[in-house]
Parts: sequence; structure tokens; C-alpha cells
Amino acid sequence: MSHSPINVVSAQHTGAYRLHLLFDDKTVQEVDFEPFLKRSHHPDLRAYLAPERFASFKVLYGDLVWGDYDLCFPVMDLYHNTLEHQEVTATV
Repeated sequence: MSHSPINVVSAQHTGAYRLHLLFDDKTVQEVDFEPFLKRSHHPDLRAYLAPERFASFKVLYGDLVWGDYDLCFPVMDLYHNTLEHQEVTATV
């Protein structure tokens, strides 16, 4: 059984750090990148808190990218709207 990869078809800027994403299987997600960007300690990522820099995204070969892949997220994280993975801690 073969599964086709999921691709981003289009992205529209809908708010400060929010994008409306359409995938090739017609799934739609409204993704808020602000929490991810604000939690980052890396200056290259925090630079995308500048509104004009954040708005410079493009869809390229099914990926959502900024710059020359300076910022890019796994498509499945976008598809499931799970940019930030929760740490799982075991309790004894």
C-alpha cells in the first residue's frame, strides 16, 4: 500500500503570526506560529517575530518556507497543527 506525501498547496497570512494553510488533500489548518517563535531562544528564529520578516513566507515544492529554508516546519506538524510537541514525563 502506497501513501502519497502531504504537501502544502497555499498559505495566506490571516493575522500577526497566523497562516491559513491548504493541503493537497483539501485539509485546511489555521496555524499560529507566535507561541513557537516566542519560546525560541535562537536569535535567527526570533528574528521572524518582525512582522515583515514573518510575512515573507512562500510555498515551495510543497513546503512552507521562509528565506532559503532558514525557517521550515515538517509538513505533518503543520498538517496536524502541532508545532510544539509536549514533553512527556513519566510519573512514578
